[in-house]
Amino acid sequence: MTSLAYLNGRLLPFADAGLPLHDAGFVSGATVVDNARTFRHKLFRWGDHLARFRRDCGACYVPLDATDAQLTATAEELVAHNAKLLPPGGELQLVTFATPGPLGFYLGEATSGPPTLGMVTYPLPFARYRRFFTGGATLAVVGAHGESLLSPTVKHRSRMLWHVADHRARALNPAALAVLTDGRGALTETGIANVLAVVDGVVTAPPRDSVLGGISLRVTRELCEALGLPFAEARLPADALGRFSEVLLTGTGFCVAGVSEVIAEAGRSHRPPWPGPVFRRLLAAWSDLVGVDIEKQVTG
Repeated sequence: MTSLAYLNGRLLPFADAGLPLHDAGFVSGATVVDNARTFRHKLFRWGDHLARFRRDCGACYVPLDATDAQLTATAEELVAHNAKLLPPGGELQLVTFATPGPLGFYLGEATSGPPTLGMVTYPLPFARYRRFFTGGATLAVVGAHGESLLSPTVKHRSRMLWHVADHRARALNPAALAVLTDGRGALTETGIANVLAVVDGVVTAPPRDSVLGGISLRVTRELCEALGLPFAEARLPADALGRFSEVLLTGTGFCVAGVSEVIAEAGRSHRPPWPGPVFRRLLAAWSDLVGVDIEKQVTG
């Protein structure tokens, strides 16, 4: 049995799936994407992921003709098949993507399209997140969302910003994830996770209009409410790191993690307590919610 992918209306072997070189997703990086995961081989909060994906396709003028029912049936069929290839205890990440499709002018044609729609899975890379639970995550502030980390003379595609940012972060600490600021010096997010801080006992997220509306962030907020943990949205100034009693990450692959070090741009290093009590409560609540010991799953 071989791993399958979905592309433009059909399931096919993963190795046979590919976009033409004149697809707008390749030429311009014009791709709307969503990442969901499974717990015990069932998609988690798929409805939320699907709603965000459809919203973002509309906002980016990428046609999405498939109905929610069709997308759900395809996702579940793909996961059911590919999950059979996993080792014991393995889980899948499901990537759903859409592009405007092939660009006609590359072939001398007057029209473009039709739009491209695809889904692929890959085994959740628990080893990638293991250090988050054995020693805490490390963040490094490397620049602002509003400031280009690249020379304006460099022609690039969409994820190049995070590629450069993470290289800069690893120059400060090989294990560090890059975190960007909002242009006024407040923390925003990383390339794989939303950032939270515990400030004066309040779990605090950056204002929602400054960061990706993460599904894991939404779940974490719901868990805070269930646990009676105050939750708020406010700017998280990098020059006020000393006020953060804990720093947390939320992301699809690992759900919630504690940060053990934040390296500021000036070279200052803040080491919040790790593992902190809020992180521990949220991790336990996440595990109860999904019926899986997340820390054990990630660390093996």
